[in-house]
Amino acid sequence: MNSEPISLDTALASFDALWSPRIVTRVNDYDVRIAKVEGEHVWHVHDTTDEFFLVIEGELHISLREPDGERTVRLPRGAVFTVPRGTEHKPYAPSGAAILMFEPTGTPTVGDRHEDVPDHVDVTTGHVLST
Repeated sequence: MNSEPISLDTALASFDALWSPRIVTRVNDYDVRIAKVEGEHVWHVHDTTDEFFLVIEGELHISLREPDGERTVRLPRGAVFTVPRGTEHKPYAPSGAAILMFEPTGTPTVGDRHEDVPDHVDVTTGHVLST
């Protein structure tokens, strides 16, 4: 990884793909990923890890299927939210957003269990950022 400071604005300007995270840096065994998102992702679950979201631009919605029923959290710019491990969730951004995620290296973007993956979703574990 880079040993120099990284501008998130510059990093975000370096790619256009939606729902295709870029690994900005690593912290111990965790990736710090950024992504541009718009529209819906897929319902999915991370069985063994929480998933941290920070909204850099726009607004992100995350629908959650919890024991008491389904709910949606709305995250405006600057908001953070952690989806607990084992919670089925579906992120979506009606008007587009840029997000930062913090999760263990190798965690698939569609979780361990998921619905069918649409063609526009990159199912890799993140691409190394190239600026």
